Amino acid sequence: MTPVKLHASGHCRKLTPMGEPVLVTRAEGVCEVRFNRPEKRNAITFRMYQQLTRALTEAEADDAVRAVLLSGEGASFCAGNDLQDFLTGPPFSGAHPAMEFLRNLATFGKPLLAAVHGQTVGIGVTMLLHCDLVVAVRSTQLSLPFVALGLVPEAASSLLLPRLVGYQRAAELLLLGQPFDADKAYAAGFVTAIVPEKELLERARAGALAVAALPPAAVRATKALMRGRFINRVSEAMTDEGKVFAERLNSPEAREAMTAFFEKRKPDFSRF
Repeated sequence: MTPVKLHASGHCRKLTPMGEPVLVTRAEGVCEVRFNRPEKRNAITFRMYQQLTRALTEAEADDAVRAVLLSGEGASFCAGNDLQDFLTGPPFSGAHPAMEFLRNLATFGKPLLAAVHGQTVGIGVTMLLHCDLVVAVRSTQLSLPFVALGLVPEAASSLLLPRLVGYQRAAELLLLGQPFDADKAYAAGFVTAIVPEKELLERARAGALAVAALPPAAVRATKALMRGRFINRVSEAMTDEGKVFAERLNSPEAREAMTAFFEKRKPDFSRF
């Protein structure tokens, strides 16, 4: 797939240096938050989680920001967690930067959009369940390989995905973890539009600008009405998932799965 090149629109204000792994720009009421680690398919590190949380917090507090657009530099939107960084970083807990980012994502009060392409894995997929509008390229390959890594889903996806697509279809995606395309994600309901590759950012930005031009208080109130009654259950699901995720991260199964991943071999679960 041809890497997606990002160009700032007119009157764009850059808020981070170009070399940062998360780029933040603001223009015409839209804050664009871009994963900028293309050499690693935008796999998320400890530092990136901190930057993402800061970007969302500042966008929420800025009255000039009417919508946020998530996108990815290079050939992929987001390849999930950087496993090496994740395993060598601080112990996973409710205070981990990943959990802080997810809580901010779930409670973000302004419209949240995503432009998705290439390999989109793990949290790269589950974060889409918290977006209001998602535009994707047809060739996008999504996957949820938590179980294959000896882990469990996060981002309240164990609650949100069955609610969205039904239990059996969610079980297929979360248990088997097989890659699926944008057409299947569209049919499932968490991709709202499929566009040609060359039009991805143009279409996503047009959608963000359209939302940003609407009465902001009415937009936020409508989003709150759609999501507000459910937010406590989402928070509980994230907490429950986080506890089990921490336990699984230290399990023999997860150690075998991740060792096999780094050694580029098939894991052996026959002894468990």
